[in-house]
Amino acid sequence: MHLFYTPDINPDAQNWFLTEEESKHCTRVLRLEKGDQINLIDGRGGFYTATISDAHPKRTILQINSVVTAYGKRNHYLHIAVAPTKNLDRLEWFLEKATEIGIDEISLIISQRSERKEAKVDRLNKIITSAIKQSLKAYHPVLNEAVSFSKFLSQPFEGQKFIAHCIDGEKAEIKDTLQLKGNYLVMIGPEGDFTEKEVADALQNGFKPITLGESRLRTETAALEACFEINFLNR
Repeated sequence: MHLFYTPDINPDAQNWFLTEEESKHCTRVLRLEKGDQINLIDGRGGFYTATISDAHPKRTILQINSVVTAYGKRNHYLHIAVAPTKNLDRLEWFLEKATEIGIDEISLIISQRSERKEAKVDRLNKIITSAIKQSLKAYHPVLNEAVSFSKFLSQPFEGQKFIAHCIDGEKAEIKDTLQLKGNYLVMIGPEGDFTEKEVADALQNGFKPITLGESRLRTETAALEACFEINFLNR
């Protein structure tokens, strides 16, 4: 299956065209020709079947044959807020795997012990786009620009809110506190963990403390573990 990402496509369109980048991939890499069948996703749940009517390397024109809306829509909404890792490759790995498993929104948060204070979302979004094409997802996760921990706490969220940390104290397992088919926000800290004040501030803002097991996990592993558990419980 040849799958292309067309975020600007009109669901009612009878004809469409690929961007220059996707056109080059279509004609020069895949060597597709007029009359070949391809599929499109718009990142909003639309899954399209189309036929190539003009295989041009700068502007390939398509005839839209059919569209399925809400393709692969999941029964819950998952938002993970994670501190960017010092090694950007590890953050990219998380974004790729979380997208393949299933995630709706990712926020990058800068906490007191963060090793990286910024991350360019343009490149990271390309990782996500590649992952939705690889895993046949019709929804493109939202990636938010990095913000401070305190600013993130002030943002509204309707649903269950969790903070995973390693500080001693009573913490629940996700399986014991999750309300199925809901909206979830999980915060994952940097390698040095959240500070006690950050955890206290989060609890005052309605977050519940959770544990992800006995092992000490890297930031990207902890974030992926939370992603997997929530998806598994809602399967």
